[in-house]
Amino acid sequence: MTRPAPSSAEPLSLLAATGLLLAWSGTGPFDRVTWWLEVAPVVLGAPALVATYSRFRLSPLLYRLLFLHAVILIVGGHYTYARVPVGFWAQDLLDLSRNHYDRVGHLAQGFIPAILAREILIRWSPVPRGGWLVLFVISTCLAFSAFYEMTEWWAAAIGGDAADAFLGAQGDPWDTQWDMFLALLGAVAALLLLGRAHDRSLETVTTDRRGA
Repeated sequence: MTRPAPSSAEPLSLLAATGLLLAWSGTGPFDRVTWWLEVAPVVLGAPALVATYSRFRLSPLLYRLLFLHAVILIVGGHYTYARVPVGFWAQDLLDLSRNHYDRVGHLAQGFIPAILAREILIRWSPVPRGGWLVLFVISTCLAFSAFYEMTEWWAAAIGGDAADAFLGAQGDPWDTQWDMFLALLGAVAALLLLGRAHDRSLETVTTDRRGA
């Protein structure tokens, strides 16, 4: 049974909150170039969501997750990932060797895109729910994570030491491997924890071409 279509009030509220947070983040960031690199997905993604809203409205759950991801990116852009205060707080509390905010960011880099990929595949592809859907979603998230790591490599090749704040490796020689592994864990966790909730949220979307 298809549920009533969701109100547009919540997406608009999330968009407004994102704009306010972005304005705060862009006011006196630690490093302006790093800020642009970190918030680029938000700056590019938000207009795309607005432009496609009437033709391809996403599920309420996905809008909330995208907002959460935007917050993580915006905060990381303002401070740089290695200097986010909550990361230092966790470092002191748990006696960690480094600021782990970037680990949270890469976990989210798998967790949230997994639901985005799942929604697009369910609504716009012939891939049925089940093993093949899981495989395609996880593969998409790993590919996106690998592309992001290549972006960091290109930034390092072009900017040299000036790109250190964007890389956020904090001296860890296995930082790239950790980032991709955490993205994998995030994607798997999203499918396990939110699969049913996502299906229920999809039922509210009346623009679903496949009647999901």
